[in-house]
Amino acid sequence: MRNALGILLALALVVGAALGLAQLGGTVEIKVGETWIGISFPIAVLLLVVAFLLGHALLAAWAALRRWPANRRARQEARRRTQGEAILTRALVALAAGHAEGARLEMRRARDLLGETPNLLLLSAEAERLAGREDNAAQEFHALAKLPAARFLGLRGLLRQAMQRQDWDAALALAREAEAAQPGAAWLREERAQLAVRTGNWREALALAAPEAPRAGLALAAAAQEADPAKALELERQAFEADPGFAPATLAYAGRLRENGSPRRARAVLEQGWQAGPHPDLAAPWLADEPDPLHQVKLAEELVRRNQTHPESRLLLARVALHAGLTGRARTELEALVQEGAPDRRAWLLLAELEEAEQGETIAGRAAQGRWLREAARAAPEPAWRCGHCGTSHAAWAPVCDHCGATGEITWSSLSTAPLPG
Repeated sequence: MRNALGILLALALVVGAALGLAQLGGTVEIKVGETWIGISFPIAVLLLVVAFLLGHALLAAWAALRRWPANRRARQEARRRTQGEAILTRALVALAAGHAEGARLEMRRARDLLGETPNLLLLSAEAERLAGREDNAAQEFHALAKLPAARFLGLRGLLRQAMQRQDWDAALALAREAEAAQPGAAWLREERAQLAVRTGNWREALALAAPEAPRAGLALAAAAQEADPAKALELERQAFEADPGFAPATLAYAGRLRENGSPRRARAVLEQGWQAGPHPDLAAPWLADEPDPLHQVKLAEELVRRNQTHPESRLLLARVALHAGLTGRARTELEALVQEGAPDRRAWLLLAELEEAEQGETIAGRAAQGRWLREAARAAPEPAWRCGHCGTSHAAWAPVCDHCGATGEITWSSLSTAPLPG
């Protein structure tokens, strides 16, 4: 309705202007030499308008003619892009379905239409990887890395390939390039952390570790690589504070404090470590400065006072009591351990040793020893540092299993358990 009213108003104005010009009258004269042309004013105005419109139409036609090749190319490019994107979609569906050859065929058709775009190169690389052609995939990733806007994607693919084939030198170089291309990328941080673990660069692994990572084991491994005693002490402190129940960290930190002339702090660390996670190795440095067996019993009681009923606490008390000749105290702890249903082989062997100490080489003593030794043969083995990947026992904790090369699998247990303590 508004458009119709606008057109009527415009027509009214044009008609009014024409009538006004007609009533105005007048003549426009044009004289060239002896030639004289006289035109009425309304007709002259009409001719000027017609000439303007005709000139505008000619210019518009010329401009359209000049734009026609570019517009034609643009329409063709749009059609090619539409067809290429449809082919890329089919290739993506083929990749998702695991049809590697179908995806590679679609990618070749898309390349003819689109050229080497970042999306095409990335999908083509993934299609080659799915087909098992890692060399072809690497070529696509290299081409992708040459495009400034997509350099990180190409480097990411190459880094993943390098880590898959365990080429750690190449992986380190690619990780540095990727970090320069996309500083602070979360995915890259995770890959660099994994790479640091794989290559045994424990300080970098600790620096890149996620909050939920086993920081105690990483910090202790980093401390073992540190040449500066002060820095090693700081790393051992971090390991202990990350997990006071991780005995290797407790022992390392306490030993370093003792070397630095802080025996009191070292004993506090050992006591806190036993409270958090009783471990038989913690008893040796705790008792090391006391040669008197009876005094060792008192020291052991002091160490275990916050968790006296823990199996390791009972075993420690029984062992030092037996060594001090307090066979009654030793039997009390061992029998309590048996009644609580938590004895392993060590408890039965201590009971056999106890019978020998109390009854000697008598018939009754040998019978009692035989009974406990048979129980020991059937009992669960004592805990040890074992690799959860291959089951190999180790004399001490290590970040990497020297038998199978697994990282973070060595734990204190009679069974295979999992990751890097911390």
